[in-house]
Amino acid sequence: MFFTIPTLMTWTRIVAIPLIVGVFYAPFPPETRNLIAALMFIVFAATDWLDGFLARRLNQTSSFGAFLDPVADKFLVCASLLVLVHLQRADVFVALIIIGREIAISALREWMAQIGASKSVAVHMLGKLKTTVQMVAIPFMLYDGVLFGVVDTRLWGQILIWIAAVLTVWSMVYYLQKAIPEIRSRVKH
Repeated sequence: MFFTIPTLMTWTRIVAIPLIVGVFYAPFPPETRNLIAALMFIVFAATDWLDGFLARRLNQTSSFGAFLDPVADKFLVCASLLVLVHLQRADVFVALIIIGREIAISALREWMAQIGASKSVAVHMLGKLKTTVQMVAIPFMLYDGVLFGVVDTRLWGQILIWIAAVLTVWSMVYYLQKAIPEIRSRVKH
């Protein structure tokens, strides 16, 4: 099921990466680039919820879709963070925390799957909350202005991305706590 509607929507998040990066090289005024990048991120991030909904609704769930969905999310978030670091809108330390956690937890999940204990590191609400906060912080930081004459997206983006970093560490600790007993029981044998 490589080309179902939900899977194609997931692929759009991967295709979005060069488009979002490319916006910052387009010959538009900075405010226009910021707006376009923020709107693109919002639209593509929304496909994360929509593709899962459609997969269930249309009965088009697949192992490939279950694999590709989190990969697409991680690519989109990590690429956007790198753009924000390049634009000096995100602290490199925050990017390292978030990207490092994604690599570590992906490796942990792969290892746990190999030893037959993948359920111990199944997605938890804490991980979903972390992702939600990231998905709100990043477009705020991409926009980098005052929204509706009231909301300072730079300030709120900074606050939210640091909250996301804290949730990132917290969720990593949670997953490690769930995995360690499984790892210990397998190592003893």
